[in-house]
Parts: sequence; C-alpha cells; structure tokens
Amino acid sequence: MNDCIFCDILAGRAPAEFVYRDDWCAAFMDIRPVNPGHVLVVPIVHTALLTEVDETSTRQMLWVGQQVDAALRESGIRCEAVNLFLADGRAAGQDVMHVHLHVIPRFRGDGHHLRFSPAYFKSTPASELKKNAGLIRQRMENRP
Repeated sequence: MNDCIFCDILAGRAPAEFVYRDDWCAAFMDIRPVNPGHVLVVPIVHTALLTEVDETSTRQMLWVGQQVDAALRESGIRCEAVNLFLADGRAAGQDVMHVHLHVIPRFRGDGHHLRFSPAYFKSTPASELKKNAGLIRQRMENRP
C-alpha cells in the first residue's frame, strides 16, 4: 500500500487503540480528538472515497458507528450528543485519503461547531431543487 497511516494502523505497523475490528471495518481512537472519546471507523480495504467502498463494508461502518455512539453514551465519557461525520474528498475536508467515519461525542459548550456558509440560510428555488433532484434521480436509476 502507499503511505496511508490508516493502512499502517490496520496492518499493525503503527500504533492505535482499537475499540472494534471485524472483517470489514475497524474502529480506533482518533489521536487528535475533537473531544475525549472521538473514534474513527474505517474500512479494512484501502479506499479513498466513499463511492469506492463495497456495500457490505459501508453498511458495517455505519452499524459500527451506531454501536460506538451507544457505547459512548453509556461509557461515562462526557457525551450529551454525537456527531457522525464523513468528509468525502479533499474539498470536503478529508485529510487522510482512506475513508473514515468520525464518531464524535459532543456536549454543550465544548467549543466545536459545524458552520454553514451564508448561502445555507437562503431558500433554494423549487425549480432548482426539481432540476437537481432529476439529475441525481437519473444517475441513481442507472446505478447497478
């Protein structure tokens, strides 16, 4: 494999504190946590983008994320809520080009925010929503 820290972690060439591992994905502690208890869920097979991950691994990653969410809430780690975050591509903020789902414990006043641009607060015209939905729907109907 190339220089992928997550592949190195999965292969045992780099240290990590695992909380889960199976044939499709693994979950381990983020070394730069947003808050204590921040976990990353990654597919075992190296894939840079979500569109490249096989269906079984994708389903398993979300299930493991759900299980980590529940475990965080029961763990005693400060956790009033949970963010699930997956950046798919560099322009979306993906820094390690191996798909990873962040499971982030959150609490009021933790100082972390997901910020939206001013454009988010403006309603999109129905005609544009209809056009974009049609483009996406067409591609979804043509998928294998």
